[in-house]
Amino acid sequence: MFNLPASLDVHLIKGEYSMPLVVLSFLIAFAASYTALFINRRIRENGFFHKNVWLTLASLAMGLGIWSMHFIGMSALMLPIHMEYRISTTIFSIVPAIIASYLALYFANRKNTSIYTYITAGVFMGLGISLMHYIGMAAMKMDAEYVYKPSIFIFSIVIAMVASFASLYIFSIISKLMDRIIVKILTSVLMATAITSMHYTGMVAVQFYTIDEITAGHEQHAMDVLWVIVFVTVSTISLFLLAALTSRLDKYVDFRLRNFDALTKLPNQKQFTDDQKKEGEGYAVAIIHLPHLERYIGAYGYSVADELVKSISERIESTLPESVKLYRTEANRFTIVNTQRDQTKQLIDVLDQICSVVKQPISVEEQAIAVEMVCSLSKSDDPCYIGEHFANAMAVLQSPSTVYNHAVIEYDPSIHTFNFERQLVTDIQHAMDNDDLYLVYQPKIDPGNGELVGVEALIRWNHQVYGMVSPGVFIPVLEESQKIYDVTDWIIGKVCDQIALWNTANISFGQVSINIPGIYVTSPRLTSTLNENLEMHGIHPTQLELEITETSVIHDMDNAITALEKFREKGLSVALDDFGTGLSSLSYLKRIPISTIKIDKSFVDGVPASEKEAELLKAIIILGYSLKLHVVIEGVETESQMEFLESLEKQPIVQGYFFGKPMKAEELEEWIGKKVIENY
Repeated sequence: MFNLPASLDVHLIKGEYSMPLVVLSFLIAFAASYTALFINRRIRENGFFHKNVWLTLASLAMGLGIWSMHFIGMSALMLPIHMEYRISTTIFSIVPAIIASYLALYFANRKNTSIYTYITAGVFMGLGISLMHYIGMAAMKMDAEYVYKPSIFIFSIVIAMVASFASLYIFSIISKLMDRIIVKILTSVLMATAITSMHYTGMVAVQFYTIDEITAGHEQHAMDVLWVIVFVTVSTISLFLLAALTSRLDKYVDFRLRNFDALTKLPNQKQFTDDQKKEGEGYAVAIIHLPHLERYIGAYGYSVADELVKSISERIESTLPESVKLYRTEANRFTIVNTQRDQTKQLIDVLDQICSVVKQPISVEEQAIAVEMVCSLSKSDDPCYIGEHFANAMAVLQSPSTVYNHAVIEYDPSIHTFNFERQLVTDIQHAMDNDDLYLVYQPKIDPGNGELVGVEALIRWNHQVYGMVSPGVFIPVLEESQKIYDVTDWIIGKVCDQIALWNTANISFGQVSINIPGIYVTSPRLTSTLNENLEMHGIHPTQLELEITETSVIHDMDNAITALEKFREKGLSVALDDFGTGLSSLSYLKRIPISTIKIDKSFVDGVPASEKEAELLKAIIILGYSLKLHVVIEGVETESQMEFLESLEKQPIVQGYFFGKPMKAEELEEWIGKKVIENY
């Protein structure tokens, strides 16, 4: 295998390479690598198809690429001998390539990885490439013999392992950027280089020889390379198309599962919420409510109850005009939305018909079942926010006066007093317990070095009925009801829990700012909540910043100053939010023990187009730094605004969409990871 025979009649055979086929072999390896990366991207995403489906498809694509590259590369070598391939051995040689690709991609996609993981994956991949190559060599039938140069033979295997390790390691590091086509292309080039470099190094290790002298001349292998090219090309394209089709199907199934009711096939609550965002306004919303569905389940079983609901939905859907939209927003509720002005009267007539139809006993599995129901309606002559119509229709259902007698009950504000705001107050505890209320974090950047210096925690509410409710809507309601203090305690707990997780994961985030409302600044309850959470989560106070508004301290200045001094002594930072929008005297600024001022977005909106606003903003920044305070600018969104701030002698910290939107914790972690890579 490694030594030439000891014979004086040994004749070494030299070959030449066909450069077009060499280039083609690299392109095939590149195409297969790109296809594998395209498929592999789905492994990290949750979807209808199991991750092993994508892993198998990616492994097939990579294995085919390694295999096909080898045989096209072999065909590129022109030798003055007749050569064929053993078909069974040739086909078998693809197995180690696919298995090695599977193992390598499996290791590379694991969540908890180390450098040893990538070394292991690189060894598997390199051995698979090498094994496929040398099994493929063994498949040759030719009018010559061959041996390997030991040192180069070993070197080719080492190259395969090292290049595979490098490819997989770099692939894993930048896997979060795989949506960018340029990254996929560069990674595919690197992986293709690893495959082809091993092959051609391995070919350098081969010495072809004959005992008898042969006639000079070069010929291509007797095996028709065209069928290999066609087979590989068709296979790779088929895998790519299958991956694309499966991905589309996966997304469509996921969309259907998330946005449509499985039983009735009607749009569900989530789709109702999404449609509100798109359309916003309408002329009428009706809710058909079946109050005792659980009673039917207890009496007849789930299958009968499901058939009952399905039958009712079919009757409603067949009766409604096409212009209105029907949703199943809860197990026992259907919601109807009308966005056409001229359809309101017709809708009311149709609702009366539906009530009459449902009033009749419904036959399910040879049982006649009488169903109680009521239809609540909110309508307007002018377009009105759909969420408000929905809240009004819900108020009808919540009213003690409502009777379930198969009637259409129209919203009357003098009777149905359970309004939208009361619903929010009622639902806030449920929202905190069930993660309908959640936090997002917006980065603060030092423009001098581009580093993240902190984030602001902002609250969001995805209401189960109304969808995404703006903080500008629900925070004033919570403040008026004093529920805001419970929510603030909840925020402090969630933020401290998140900080502890980031500390454990060694994720650098600076400090997290929390908004503290109104008179809660001076409450002993706030101090107790902060102390308890800091101690419980083992968090250093410098990792937290409390943001207060000007109105929080003006009403009780002395007590506010005392409270803030205690926070500062403990090590907490204190920022004065919305600076410049309400402070009646700059003398307050000198007295309040704050560490940071946050300049309101309104001061940067007109910059730099307005010279007056630009000079005013510049003066506020200079004032802040002259008082030895940190200065943060909110709402920076445009490049021109950023260029103005960078032109200042003393640059403030920047917060705004120019650098980053408010993000969930996992999104922020990904954003931080990308920023680290960019800075590196």
